[in-house]
Amino acid sequence: MWLGQVWAGAESPDQGPAAKALLEKAVQRYQREGDKAFAEFSRQGEFVDGERYVFVVDTKGVMLASGGPSVVLIGRDVSKVLEPDMQKAFKQVLQTPETKSVQQAEYRWNNWADGKVERKRVYFQRIGERILAVGYYVPRASPEQARALLDKAVSELARDQKGTLTAINSLQGGFLQDDLYVFVVDLSNDRYVAHGTNLRLINTDFRKVKDPEGKPVGEPILTLIARQDAGEYEYRWRNPVTNNVENKHAYVRKAGNYLVAVGYYSK
Repeated sequence: MWLGQVWAGAESPDQGPAAKALLEKAVQRYQREGDKAFAEFSRQGEFVDGERYVFVVDTKGVMLASGGPSVVLIGRDVSKVLEPDMQKAFKQVLQTPETKSVQQAEYRWNNWADGKVERKRVYFQRIGERILAVGYYVPRASPEQARALLDKAVSELARDQKGTLTAINSLQGGFLQDDLYVFVVDLSNDRYVAHGTNLRLINTDFRKVKDPEGKPVGEPILTLIARQDAGEYEYRWRNPVTNNVENKHAYVRKAGNYLVAVGYYSK
């Protein structure tokens, strides 16, 4: 249910406050009614708000209540359905000491709405032997995450050029993270040699690429990288997670005879 250490950072400007408010409401109800509140948490009603819903596990990892798709796990030890690399992080959260404050964690989980594994942020609070939580999917990665993925791609290209291009084009291999992906252009002919979400672009002319509103993308980026080894460029592009055309801020860098780029999205 949770993957990674307890998370601290800027929360989503739209869903964060709503998720926290829903959890606080559930905590108040649980403090009044105890385990009797599980029935309310597990049905459609005031404890379900769109994709946000309350779920409860005990400190042994058994699902006790859920207003979402994980309702099918009620009565089961959740840790037994997790991948091995997730089980350790899950147990760490279960061992969180009881406090009066709401805590946060971040993990990757299957989004039942689109079938994709995406980042999910969760607010949780332990009350006795119960852990109440509300989570929501995070559709947009941060600038820091985009720069980190670019660093990784450039480093891997220097180490294993052929293997890295193959990994990017596999649409897996660690180069596709939610709405972040890598694309690579061969500067000897200005054509794509790798793309993290759209293989139809391979071997097409990057110089001719324009955004959905007709703004040139490829030509100005190539002009920029001809003058300097790294830079940034903003344009409009389809977000592969939300499927909407959004503002995209691309970080571009020259790596040998390649142009390597990763961009993050914003509304």
